[in-house]
Amino acid sequence: MNIRQAVKMAFKSILGNKGRSFLTMLGIIIGIASVMTIVSTVNGMNQESMKQFEAMGTNKINVSARRYNGQDVFDDLYDYCSSLGSELVLGITPNANLWDLTVVYGSKSSKAMEKNQENMWNDDGTMNNDLALPPDCYLGSDQYAVCNIFRLAKGRDISNIDIKNYNQVCVLGARAAKNFFNYADPVGQTIQVNGYPFTVVGVYEEKDPGSAWSLDNIIVFPYTARRILSPGMDINEFVVKAASSEATTEVISRLSGFLAGLTNNGENGWGSAYSENQWQESQNEYLTMISMVLGGIAAISLLVGGIGIMNIMLVTVTERTREIGVRRAIGAERSAIVTQFLIEAAMLCGIGGIIGIGIGTLGTRAAGKLLMQIDIWPSAGITLCAFLLSVVLGILFGIYPAAKASKLQPVEALRAE
Repeated sequence: MNIRQAVKMAFKSILGNKGRSFLTMLGIIIGIASVMTIVSTVNGMNQESMKQFEAMGTNKINVSARRYNGQDVFDDLYDYCSSLGSELVLGITPNANLWDLTVVYGSKSSKAMEKNQENMWNDDGTMNNDLALPPDCYLGSDQYAVCNIFRLAKGRDISNIDIKNYNQVCVLGARAAKNFFNYADPVGQTIQVNGYPFTVVGVYEEKDPGSAWSLDNIIVFPYTARRILSPGMDINEFVVKAASSEATTEVISRLSGFLAGLTNNGENGWGSAYSENQWQESQNEYLTMISMVLGGIAAISLLVGGIGIMNIMLVTVTERTREIGVRRAIGAERSAIVTQFLIEAAMLCGIGGIIGIGIGTLGTRAAGKLLMQIDIWPSAGITLCAFLLSVVLGILFGIYPAAKASKLQPVEALRAE
């Protein structure tokens, strides 16, 4: 008997007992669907968090430092980071967020945009991404774009001359430019910030589209503009952009030593440096651990399903004892009997696996919408592994019934009722 004949006989046996076959496959269906949903959802969440980290910038080092006498530390940090060279550090900028600013251009005002926050959620629970929300305003250096992975779409960036000359200029993110200027070119236009005129010298490329709370909804000012926008403000938070993941560890070590010397080991101030890569790695490890725990729990149903397959195949052997005896009597070898029952077990689990994959795909989509409001699709690798797993389970749990069937003696099998 060839494989094609064995497959046909297996299909005939499965279709001949539809109800029993479905109940047999139920454990495999639930197990595959559960494991696939959990693994795909966690994988999708990992990928989404990676996108967010990449949008915010990788290899970033957050530095917190302050002198007790109120003297700025940024100039010292800037000079030190510049001395490390481009093979270690690509840039440094203050990371100061300005609050309670009123930005006005023509008839559009950030204060009016604040009212939109009350209507930011649609009736179905999704975010209304068409709303214009007030921009986040930051103080930055001439290396702000490098540190935060922004590229210019129009105009120019903040320069060192702007900082030294206290020029009242700014650069808009793509979303902020759209909210205030629609499709007009903002470069060269003047906006009013707390009543002070600031000239827009550039617009960054869009890097976080589709979200009302976009990373592109920003306005960046030279950090020396704090003298009029936020007098007396201390800048204690900074971002250093390391050249690579490998350089990040060394730069953190060197910065920690520099800050210790700058603050006289904490007597004249305080300072610390840490990498966002560490948060990213910790989050990935946490999500992976959750995936393994929940996947292990879901895998129990696969074990139960496999035992169900073994049980029903043993019943099948008992029901088809005379058939086995006839085939053995006319010369069928033990390997042919084993192959027949293994193929039937593999097909039972394979069909259950296909149904489970379909349910798991729907579950993944639903979980993505409910948990993070994103579209998650199981990857081709996960789908293929789920199908192969179901087939392998059928073969493993079908070995014992197949071996038992092949060991039946023809005379005894023919006597069976």
